[in-house]
Amino acid sequence: MTPIRNVLVVGGSGFVGAAVAERLTGTGFRLVIPTRRRERARHLLPLPTAEVVEADVFDPPTLAGLMAGMDAVVSLVGVLHSRTGTPYGPDFARAHVELPKRLVTAARQAGVSRIVHVSALGASADGPSEYQRSKADGEAAIRAAAPDVAWTILRPSVIFGPGDSFLNLFAGLLRRFPVLPLGGADARFQPVYVQDVADVVAEALQRSDAAGQTFDMAGPTQYSLQELVEYVGDLTGYPQPVIPLPEGLAMLQAGLLEMLPGPLMSRDNVRSMRAPNVTAGPPQPWGRAPTALEAIAPTYLGKANKRSRFASFQLHRP
Repeated sequence: MTPIRNVLVVGGSGFVGAAVAERLTGTGFRLVIPTRRRERARHLLPLPTAEVVEADVFDPPTLAGLMAGMDAVVSLVGVLHSRTGTPYGPDFARAHVELPKRLVTAARQAGVSRIVHVSALGASADGPSEYQRSKADGEAAIRAAAPDVAWTILRPSVIFGPGDSFLNLFAGLLRRFPVLPLGGADARFQPVYVQDVADVVAEALQRSDAAGQTFDMAGPTQYSLQELVEYVGDLTGYPQPVIPLPEGLAMLQAGLLEMLPGPLMSRDNVRSMRAPNVTAGPPQPWGRAPTALEAIAPTYLGKANKRSRFASFQLHRP
């Protein structure tokens, strides 16, 4: 296996991307991190071996230029909401399917030897949601890179950690509302710590036995969505009543929320929750012991963090 030194991190300015970038620079990789707006990646500028560049990765000539001199690519781009379509909407198609295809094409042309692609637990060509179906087609595009480009696919459950948009979202809602009507209250999740995901990305770039493999990424424990929300309420000191909604009402609620800019929930999100977001196999590869939610969440959601715990929550996200 050719040693990897130079890595293009696509989607590196987001919540997961920042953790991955920090982990990779700590391992000694040299990174190029493209972003549409350099301002949004200011937090990455202090990383010693990372170069943040303003670039549109959806533009093929630009992407080809970014690939020059790279040994590997880490693919992290994902969206939770899209205009609707069959089998999925155009925003899902662009981010989850077209971009992976372009990454593979550009990697082949540049002679890049490795790609690590972060997908999602539950990705399935016949999944109940457009999100899941688009993620499955994105995985197929990545697998088509072989044998020219060796691939590894990671499938995380919902990802938690300081600055997440999952637990922090519910912390903000519980703080604002005395009662929380909750669609998908019985949906099952197996949340995974963001640093665990970053560690596995780094390890996958260095292990020859990671090539051609798809790995689930999950935590040690399964929870219902209601259990997670109630746990967040206990941690933050806002243990508000949670009212489970039947799917019909959940779809109605999500349809209304879709009208907001940067919706908190969509009907497609509700459909995603029909399939348990848990793994039937090992929660992480190579015998890794996953980090427990209870070991991390109190450090950023606990009562001692009242001023900071809602910093990432915005009622209308950009």
